[in-house]
Amino acid sequence: MQLLVFTLVFVGPGYSDARASGDTSPPAFASLFGGPFDLIDQDGQPKSDKDFRGKFMLIYFGYVNCPALCPGNLQQMAAALEELGVEGKKIQPIFISIDEARDTPAKVKKFVAEFGPEFIGLTGGSDKVRAAAKAFKVMRRKVVLPDQASKDDYLVHHATFTYLVGREGRFLTFFPNNTDGKEMARRIRKYL
Repeated sequence: MQLLVFTLVFVGPGYSDARASGDTSPPAFASLFGGPFDLIDQDGQPKSDKDFRGKFMLIYFGYVNCPALCPGNLQQMAAALEELGVEGKKIQPIFISIDEARDTPAKVKKFVAEFGPEFIGLTGGSDKVRAAAKAFKVMRRKVVLPDQASKDDYLVHHATFTYLVGREGRFLTFFPNNTDGKEMARRIRKYL
């Protein structure tokens, strides 16, 4: 049996500048993820990260036609908010579509409504979605299966982290795919 080990290295902005000056320490973990975004909400209204200042953001990047991962992770987000009870009101759950070609505001609205009225769905033009995904280091790749009847019938492989962002818009932590809602709530409480 052969064991393969993969190491994932994140390099944030300013890292090459620090190395040029002789500082070989890696950048602070929290500086590697997150940043501004400027998108459109499920009602067609412009929304940016600044609109959520004063609240924590629980952000998941995915797409409406996702067969299992996205719905499962959004269900865990909803379970975490329920577990938090009144404290959950301090958190804005956000779904950001990475499939801007198919995920119109109307489709995103219908999708996020399945997880609770407090959920907000965001989408936008390809440049803006790409910028938001890049800020959070979300890999995404369109996959067209050979037996698909239409070019619009495809999957999107993507990173499946759920991100917790603080009241001032700074990244705090992330949760891996399918983190149990109770565990997510337990970890979120440390930041509230």
